[in-house]
Amino acid sequence: MWRGLYTAATGMMTEQNRTNVIANNLANANTTGYKRDRAVDEEFSPMLIRRINDTKQYKVTDFKQFSIDRRPPRVGTLGLGSYTAEIATDHAQGNMMTTGNPLDLAISGEGYFVINTPDGARYTRNGNFYLTRDGRLVTSNGQEVAARGGRNIRIPEGTREIVVGAQGQIWADRQQVGQLEFVQFNDRRAVLKQGDSLYYPQEGAQPQPATGEINQGLLERSNSNVIDEMVELINNFRIYEADSKAVTTQDSMLDKSVNNIGLVQ
Repeated sequence: MWRGLYTAATGMMTEQNRTNVIANNLANANTTGYKRDRAVDEEFSPMLIRRINDTKQYKVTDFKQFSIDRRPPRVGTLGLGSYTAEIATDHAQGNMMTTGNPLDLAISGEGYFVINTPDGARYTRNGNFYLTRDGRLVTSNGQEVAARGGRNIRIPEGTREIVVGAQGQIWADRQQVGQLEFVQFNDRRAVLKQGDSLYYPQEGAQPQPATGEINQGLLERSNSNVIDEMVELINNFRIYEADSKAVTTQDSMLDKSVNNIGLVQ
């Protein structure tokens, strides 16, 4: 009974983690460039079950009470619960939304914008950028967008037309003023979520030139679908409820075994 109690409890913990992931996906359903997460569950190694006090052998290998396997016959396996092995990110392309703002940039295909932060280079798919008074291109949090070659991009004051090319080239009134740092990673697991639509690189991760394209006047929407997430949330709640009832049943059986069995009448 103790084993059953712990097995059901691990199921509840796993579903609670999944609920947190789904809730985060729902909260970011309208976040530009957001990529939904998925909780990947794995089962603990099952335990082999054998019949107790059954040493009879009926095998062709038996001869004068000799057998290769003298252990009791196997009955089956017993599951020992599950755990959350990984929170994986779904990097599927999000839908494009037209804004008409020349500073709104969306990535089609593979690639990240590079952002200069106090903690070093960070990466994002959120191309909702702004201009500062001195002509610097920054994120909504005021962090500067990195340019190729380490040179800062400055849009001259009074510029009437800003054009951004497919690989990040920037023209101000037909005069090229720089090029955005536009990279990708051969392994999508090379970068992990940090928050505020930013990704940080794992140790040893090396960025490569991006193969995707930058689209001006568009924003990439979140690839989190509210309806799908709600359906998954309801299903997750039902599983959690079943595990909860299993815990209650195990507790009730344990209570009876402790307080009633062997009671002197």
